[in-house]
Amino acid sequence: MPVTIRTLKKRKQDGEKFSMLTAYDATFARLISEAGVDAVLIGDSLGNVIQGRDSTVPVTLENMVYHTECVARGNQGSLVLADVPFLGAATLDRILEASGALMQAGANMVKLEGGAWLAEAVTVLKRNGVPACVHLGLTPQAVNAFGGYRVQGKDEQGARELLDAAVALERAGAAMLLLECVPRALSAEITAAVNIPVTGIGAAPECDGQVLVMHDMLGLNASPARFVKDFMAEAGGDVATAFRAYDRAVKDGQFPAEQHCF
Repeated sequence: MPVTIRTLKKRKQDGEKFSMLTAYDATFARLISEAGVDAVLIGDSLGNVIQGRDSTVPVTLENMVYHTECVARGNQGSLVLADVPFLGAATLDRILEASGALMQAGANMVKLEGGAWLAEAVTVLKRNGVPACVHLGLTPQAVNAFGGYRVQGKDEQGARELLDAAVALERAGAAMLLLECVPRALSAEITAAVNIPVTGIGAAPECDGQVLVMHDMLGLNASPARFVKDFMAEAGGDVATAFRAYDRAVKDGQFPAEQHCF
């Protein structure tokens, strides 16, 4: 049976974890989904790992649509999420245009980077049949505004803003949240405060699910972030085995471990 948002909500209710990886083409989408990974994200991280850029900012909607079409063709039942790219969420009209294009390209859900200010857009998307995942914390599209890749929510005010945003976005109709580089205690608090699934990356084991960039977990990044684990290293060089090991480690609660958290 294909994985849907209802599948992930049920996992949360039952206290079971779910797994997610990025993919950008049909071949890896097939291997990831056949390995049992629940969700595939076409991330604008393709700017870094596919295009060789130093950020996600140059990635266009046309890029995202093309790679979403590729992934959708190879996918074998995983939930497919696609990123709305830089400035794609600048206005409601642009959000609707980008989300429509990504859904028509084969996505089951769109992912928006931002905060509580996205609540109106989330409501309108839901009304029009588009489930939205909102990416909170370190949002790579805002790297220039942050002054670099920095952990978010470390002080009391920042933590309160993230928690309030999560609650407001659930109320607005968000289908899922994604927390990136958020301290473990705060990530756990947010996950417990909402009834929708929460995915972590550099967050907490207590999140309902985990996501990594595929190239990172295959050990292809020469300078991996703290929250990355190289699953290829213990897979004997076999990609499919590495994907299965990742899926098992997330669902067994073995990943992330304390050294992967902030």
